[in-house]
Amino acid sequence: MNSLHVHLTFNSYYSLRYGTISIGQIPGLALEAGAEAALLTDINNTSGTIDFVKACKKSGLRPMAGVEFREGNRLLYTGIAENNRGFKELNDLLTRSNLQGTPLPWPAPPFRDVLVVYPFGSRQVAEMAENEFTGVSIPDANKLPLSDYRKYPDRYLIHNPVSFADEKGYELHRYLRAIDNNLLLSRLTPEMVAGSNHMMISHDELRRIFSDYPGLIRNTERLTGRCSIDFDYHTIKNKKTFTGSMYDDRLLLEKLAAEGLEYRYGKNNREAAARVRHELDIIDRLGFGAYFLITWDIIRYSMSRGFYHVGRGSGANSIVAYCLRITDVDPIELNLYFERFLNPRRSSPPDFDIDYSWKERDDVLDYIFKRYGREHTALLGATSTFKGKSTLRELGKVMGLPKAELDRLVDDPNNPLNQDGITRHIAELGTRMTDFPNIRSIHAGGVLISEEPITCYTALDLPPKSMPVTQWDMYVAEDLRFEKLDILSQRGIGHIRDCVDIIRASSGISIDIHQVEKFKQDERVKTQLRNAETNGCFYIESPAMRGLLKKLRCDNYLSLVAASSIIRPGVARSGMMREYIRRFHDPGGFEYIHPVMKEQLSETYGVMVYQEDVLKICHHFAGLDLADADVLRRAMSGKYRSRVEFQKIIDKFFSNCREKGYPDAITNEVWRQIESFAGYSFSKAHSASFAVESYQSLFLKTYFPVEFMVAVINNFGGFYHSWVYFNEARRCGATIELPCINNSEYLNALNGKSIYMGFVHISGLESSVAENLLDERGRNGPYAGLHDFIERVHPAMEQLIILIRTGALRFTGLGKQQLLWEAHMLTGKKQPEPAAVLFRQPVRHFSLPALVHNQLEDAYDEIELLDFPVSMTYFDMLQTSFRGEINAGKLAENTGKNVRMVGVLVTIKYVRTIKNEIMHFATFFDAEGEFFDSVHFPDIARAYPFRGRGVYLLLGKVVEEFGFPSLEVSKMAKLPMKSDPRYT
Repeated sequence: MNSLHVHLTFNSYYSLRYGTISIGQIPGLALEAGAEAALLTDINNTSGTIDFVKACKKSGLRPMAGVEFREGNRLLYTGIAENNRGFKELNDLLTRSNLQGTPLPWPAPPFRDVLVVYPFGSRQVAEMAENEFTGVSIPDANKLPLSDYRKYPDRYLIHNPVSFADEKGYELHRYLRAIDNNLLLSRLTPEMVAGSNHMMISHDELRRIFSDYPGLIRNTERLTGRCSIDFDYHTIKNKKTFTGSMYDDRLLLEKLAAEGLEYRYGKNNREAAARVRHELDIIDRLGFGAYFLITWDIIRYSMSRGFYHVGRGSGANSIVAYCLRITDVDPIELNLYFERFLNPRRSSPPDFDIDYSWKERDDVLDYIFKRYGREHTALLGATSTFKGKSTLRELGKVMGLPKAELDRLVDDPNNPLNQDGITRHIAELGTRMTDFPNIRSIHAGGVLISEEPITCYTALDLPPKSMPVTQWDMYVAEDLRFEKLDILSQRGIGHIRDCVDIIRASSGISIDIHQVEKFKQDERVKTQLRNAETNGCFYIESPAMRGLLKKLRCDNYLSLVAASSIIRPGVARSGMMREYIRRFHDPGGFEYIHPVMKEQLSETYGVMVYQEDVLKICHHFAGLDLADADVLRRAMSGKYRSRVEFQKIIDKFFSNCREKGYPDAITNEVWRQIESFAGYSFSKAHSASFAVESYQSLFLKTYFPVEFMVAVINNFGGFYHSWVYFNEARRCGATIELPCINNSEYLNALNGKSIYMGFVHISGLESSVAENLLDERGRNGPYAGLHDFIERVHPAMEQLIILIRTGALRFTGLGKQQLLWEAHMLTGKKQPEPAAVLFRQPVRHFSLPALVHNQLEDAYDEIELLDFPVSMTYFDMLQTSFRGEINAGKLAENTGKNVRMVGVLVTIKYVRTIKNEIMHFATFFDAEGEFFDSVHFPDIARAYPFRGRGVYLLLGKVVEEFGFPSLEVSKMAKLPMKSDPRYT
């Protein structure tokens, strides 16, 4: 026999925490070994199959696909797909097991287009079906009974999966198995790890090992010739039609767009009508009609339920999307760049990102699955990989490193004590493991709606969401030409929706939150925006954003749209944010770097602010066509993974610029600005969508500030912790009331201008106790006192103590000491069951001597149980009466002066300088509750570090940039609080 035309079988690193060979390595290894085909059989998943097939086809290797089915460490059997129908059968089997939570069947179920290979000795050959075989691995070659081999010559074949390429790969495999089993490396048992025969082997060696069994070779050759798989990587896999006919889809989309055109623009807007016709023509030509209609259908459903949504993504550049009410962004008003949304050379539809309240998103997803069918619908998966510190920690654990050494290795890698042999070995292993798949998870919001059943392409998992999830990620989906919808959730929408409901319930006023044009023109809203009174407002409340709004003196929609994008790290880090502000205030005081910048970016003063700007400059400045410019833009947003293609476009950018005769300095500076966008830039439509939501939040905060802050706190979302929002509510005129068993709800409740804190905020209070308390109060009315509460709710003593200490029974008029004494006396007696109480005994209070009560005790109870003092402020608890030489409102008047200020620490931002030193930007509020910001340069940050939450005395110089003052700190100290009198 001159050649051995059999395949090689591989477990890739998608056999999680088992295989150590990447998909990209397999073709090279197989071809080097002389194989004409390769079979991928990862353990209980098909995550790598799509990439594997693509890599094999590119290398001239014939791909075969399968699955190694296991229960724990036990190999049941291996399924090998004869074709794509067989691949679907394998995916269906895995999917049934995953979705139903049932064990994999033994023996294998009947298949039509799958060959089944059982481990040697695990099943009687006589019992096997026609498509079933016994696999003989290298160690099994000397164990094969000749009698069985002669009796069933067609039932045996070579099956020796390769899981690692060499000895180093085997070593890494052992560490992965230890991590997977959460064991010390030394505690691994043989059944937990693969044998050394799972290493790459040459054809000559394989021929020698099986030379006594030519029948095995022939059977394996026949199997190799019988199996193949391929995928179409060129046509879109999404559901092709909405109505069942592409022609009917076009008619429906035209009708809906015409109705929406009149709704948005009235009857005679020629510019809008022309753009609608132009878009509809391209949408139809590129076959994207169903994508738009399906998105419209989802929006129609959610609006029928009264859900509020925000449409974002590149699709928001579309006037058709605007007319279909998918988005509220007017592309004509904003002069949105049409080619960012769609151009005739674009092969994939635009992205639609639809945001819902976190309370309503699952309802929308449920509709999508039921409307389009679970066979054709799935959430998009994601893969978390081994990276950085977490990898070192995992390796250190399985090597038995003591915690102190492990912490030092992870937190202080440059420490000289980390230079011993073990820690160097861990670091080397960690480098080799970097980017290995670790855990399959879920994409933030991606949903696929497929023309063919999803299992034609992947098996499905069932994570806690209880909705099927693909085993591969967005990059594989993109390669297959799947276009996802992003159905996302955010707390900001919850703020808006709940605030509208609270206003309606408390005052009977109905707010149409979609009247954004009215909000934009409102003078009070403009003033609120210009003064950066934005705490709690979506996307415009962070210290950096408040500072930017003040520097821009922003009071209009277009400026806010720009601000929403230039705050992103790319623009800020490149220095172009500061340049934008300078040019904004002095539009005649600068020169454009090149005439193309003036022509294309005059709206943003020659500064690239949006993703569209990258497209424009790549196209008009560097001469890239729109398709290449879009690839460059997507790559810089982290949505394109072919580094080779990306590099080709970069090379083309510089080559074109040289041909155009641009000086290298100009080309390099333009590229520097483009490159600063990597991973951070927004499309203009995306920024505009954010700005719309910001205006809605801002309008509510301007006119209904207390209701708005209650909604913010009740949604547990925003830049700051809840205690900061309670401070803001107090600033807005609210009175913060401690929890009360007769007035509080589970969440915060508004009564006039009084906010009764919800039971959810009480640390240590069990939710079941709060629910029982509320249910009983709802059935039988308010509680008369402590005795009545105990008799009706029967709380455990520790839960009752928590409620008393938070002041939840203060309505009784009794002090905490009296209540605690009576609680112990009352709960010490056996209480009758509620049904047995026919006559209530008169309440008798116990006589106690006069007890000293100090309000400071209450404050410390509140800090412990509610996270901040409610009955007094942090300033009231200070040992000093000093409140600073100036407050936040006087900063601007003291520019250039050294002043002392006192403030409660709100938040810290850690930043690394060019020299890799840490500096801080911090935010405080003063005794009046007003925010002020500080800067701590590296030497000050080292000398005067933060020491946790509390009140700080700061000495520094008042500095100002574009009218925004802050404190440049030179010294800082945390101020001591008065001691809890119970412990002094």
